[in-house]
Amino acid sequence: MRLTALVSGTVQGVGYRLWVQRYARDLNLVGYAENLLDGRVEVVAEGQQADLDRLLHWLRRGPPHARVSDVQTQYSEATGITGFHIY
Repeated sequence: MRLTALVSGTVQGVGYRLWVQRYARDLNLVGYAENLLDGRVEVVAEGQQADLDRLLHWLRRGPPHARVSDVQTQYSEATGITGFHIY
């Protein structure tokens, strides 16, 4: 399964992508976290549904200095990406 999440709020410049990468790897998920020009962070993760649900819970909280105001999600079929990267 593949989760695509667009995270809004104070999520750039606060270590959000590195924090997501750490949690995703702990959950054995693959994908990436990328800053968007509009100030949001896009997170794409593939793996088991239960693990994606756990990641989504953490995406809504964020690291200590982040202030998440909204998370838009979409699920689709996995595409077979490897590793978890930060862009």
